[in-house]
Amino acid sequence: MVVLLAAAMQMRMGDGMAMPAPFSWTHLYATRMSWSINLALLAAVAAYVLGVRAWNRHHESTWSTKRSIAFGAAIVVIAVATEALPGVYDMTLFSAHMVQHLLLIMVAAGLLAMAAPLELALTTTPGALGRGFTKLVDSKLGEVIGHPVFGFLAYAVFIPSTHLTSLFNQMLLHMWVHRLEQVAFLVIGYLFWRPVVGIEPSRHPLAPGLRLVYLALAVPIDTFTGLALVMSGHIEFSAYAAQGRTWGPSILSDIKTGGALMWIGGDLLMLGAMIPVAYLWMKDEESKTAALDARLDAEREAQALEDAASRASVEQPGITSELA
Repeated sequence: MVVLLAAAMQMRMGDGMAMPAPFSWTHLYATRMSWSINLALLAAVAAYVLGVRAWNRHHESTWSTKRSIAFGAAIVVIAVATEALPGVYDMTLFSAHMVQHLLLIMVAAGLLAMAAPLELALTTTPGALGRGFTKLVDSKLGEVIGHPVFGFLAYAVFIPSTHLTSLFNQMLLHMWVHRLEQVAFLVIGYLFWRPVVGIEPSRHPLAPGLRLVYLALAVPIDTFTGLALVMSGHIEFSAYAAQGRTWGPSILSDIKTGGALMWIGGDLLMLGAMIPVAYLWMKDEESKTAALDARLDAEREAQALEDAASRASVEQPGITSELA
C-alpha cells in the first residue's frame, strides 16, 4: 500500500508539484504560480468587467462600486490562497491546507456573495446563452440550489467529508481532485454565504434574525470537524507518509495544528460574520418599531379627528336651536 502511494506521489510530483523547500519564516513571500488558476482568474475578471459594462449601458443606475470592490478583493484572496504561501505548502502541510481552506470558503466565497455575480450574469448575459441561464436559474432545480437550506446542508456535508474521509487522501494524490476541491470551496461557500449577505434577489430570502440563527447553527460544523482532527491519535491520511517529508512538524502534529485552525479560526470567522448580521438585525427591528409607532400615531390622530368630528356633530343641533 505504501509503495503504491509513494508511486502515486511521484506521479503527482512529476506533474510539476515537487516537494517545496523546507518551510521557514524567510519563505513568507514564496509563490507558486499556476497557469490554470491564473487563466481562470483572468477569465472571471474579464467576464465580470464585461458584465458591469453591459449593466451600465442598459440601466439608468450604474453597477455598485462596492460590489465591484468585493469581487476584486475575492480575486486577490483566491490568488493568495492558491499561489502564495498557503498554495506553496497546501499539498505538503495540512496546516497550510487549512489556511487555504479558510481563505477560500470563509473569506473569498463571502466576498463573492457580496459581489452579486449571479444577478450580474442574469441581467447582462446576451442571446440564447442568457435565456438558457435564466431558464436554469428559474427552474425547480435552480430554486432548490438557491434555497438557504441547500447551501447550509452542502456546507454541513462538505466540510467533514473532505477532511475526515479518504477524499482528502485522494486530493493529496491527484492534483485534479485538489483543484476540484478548491472550486467546491468557492461554489459551496458562495451558496452558503449568499442568503447571509442577502444582496441578490432570492425566492427564499432570510430575515435578518434568521440569518443570525443560520450562522449560529453553522458554527458546530467547523468545531466538530476541527476537534475530531485535534483529538486524532493516528495519522489520518497515509499519503502524507508517502511523501517522505523530513522537515517541519511531525505529520500527526501538523494534522492537529490544522484541526485547531479549523476549530478556532473557523469559529472566529463565523462569529465575526455574526457582528454585522446582528447589527443589521437590530437596525431592521428599529425600523420596524419606528414604522409601527408611526402607524399607531397616525391611527390615534385619525381617531382623535373622528372623535372631534363626532362631538361637533352632536353639539351643532343645540347651537342651532338656541339661535332659533
